Amino acid sequence: MPDFIVRSLITTALGFCLALPAFAATQPDSYITRALDKPVPGGVAVVDLGSATDAPKASYQGKPVLVIKEQGNRWLAIVGVPLTVKPGSQQLVAKDASGSRNLAFVVGSKKYPEQRITLKNQRQVNPNPDDVKRIEGEQVVQIQAYRSFSPGTPSNLLLDKPVDGPLSSKFGVRRFFNGEERNPHAGLDFAVPTGTPIKSPAAGKVILIGNYFFNGNTVVVDHGQGFISMLCHMSRIDVKVGDVVPRGGVVGRVGSTGRATGPHLHWNVSLNDTRVDPAIFIGAFQP
Repeated sequence: MPDFIVRSLITTALGFCLALPAFAATQPDSYITRALDKPVPGGVAVVDLGSATDAPKASYQGKPVLVIKEQGNRWLAIVGVPLTVKPGSQQLVAKDASGSRNLAFVVGSKKYPEQRITLKNQRQVNPNPDDVKRIEGEQVVQIQAYRSFSPGTPSNLLLDKPVDGPLSSKFGVRRFFNGEERNPHAGLDFAVPTGTPIKSPAAGKVILIGNYFFNGNTVVVDHGQGFISMLCHMSRIDVKVGDVVPRGGVVGRVGSTGRATGPHLHWNVSLNDTRVDPAIFIGAFQP
């Protein structure tokens, strides 16, 4: 079992403590840091929380952060950095038996490309009033799922690809549908045939399933401590809410439901309610 897996339970989140000075976070030369520390907008920052007998707690922008035990009694925070964050210094709030402190980490810059997509269904570009009402309701339940923070530690942080196939769209791409700009691409798209089995990238619990206007048939898996996978556009869902799935367990089949121009899998990864580049977790990140 990898040395970064920890079985300690973390059950509460820490709020901001603004009165304390910020300290520069040191970065240990560790396997997890080398693999995951990509501190750019839409990336991941690995912040050293120091040594402690018990698991410290951490928060960023008021939201609880995944904390793992790395080596000995050393703890690391695995922080999702929003696409909207500007390059420069950011602060993580950490709390342990010695008290609270602010830890500074630096976010670099990254430029994302553009993608232009033509859709035959104009409602998928400019939804009508009934569509908008549906979309708003769907967004509420999806946001609730992204904000889940269960106490368990993920079975693995280096994830398995949910399908084997070529990437058709990368994370962070500025998207133009029928010439109109919409939100940046929040995940990875894999171009694979309809019916291809979709596997869970890590063990977890199914916390949401549904058929949504944009995402089509969707499964959301909670891997622990705010580490969430969303898998979209399925032709079929093979799990139900509450199911515990193993790493590699099949959750559904590839399709083209929702806003899709053909069969493919869209995969989101979220940390601390922040969509981050899944390529980081499969060793495919490009600066």
